[in-house]
Amino acid sequence: MTDWSEIVARHGPLVWRTVRRLVGNEADGADCFQRAFLSALEVSRREQVENWPGLLSRLATARALECLRQRARQRNRLSALDDESAVDRKGVGPAAEAQASELAEDLRRALADLDERQAQVFCLACLEGLAYQEIAAQLGLTVNHVGVLLSRARGQLRERLQAHAPTGVWRDH
Repeated sequence: MTDWSEIVARHGPLVWRTVRRLVGNEADGADCFQRAFLSALEVSRREQVENWPGLLSRLATARALECLRQRARQRNRLSALDDESAVDRKGVGPAAEAQASELAEDLRRALADLDERQAQVFCLACLEGLAYQEIAAQLGLTVNHVGVLLSRARGQLRERLQAHAPTGVWRDH
């Protein structure tokens, strides 16, 4: 029998860091945290889990990406109602802080637009720091496929985030 209180205590911080980093706010992070553990429960009922951190990291990433995609869909539905001139810009902090915040939000949007596998591989490699072999094992892919997906994700993100790059950082291909 699985001791869920032990699993949550041991691996909860990993799941929280993963979802919080991706979604960028507490409320969505808490929702993704719960959904990641619910997904883990469903997996554990079907099969024996050998690598809890790997499974939970993969599920947390997937739930966070789902949240980002849902935000993007909702934003698209409401975009016709938005009036940019109505935004209050008085509370904007220093320029660097604003630029970093904007870049982080643009990265979240760009991740939400990526193919699901590409986004998962990018998050696991670049945000979680996993090796290609670890990602391949978690997602059931070959190491070469992980490399291809990561390369494609980086290329698409580079295109979408080009406006934020200081001159000369990214070369056009």
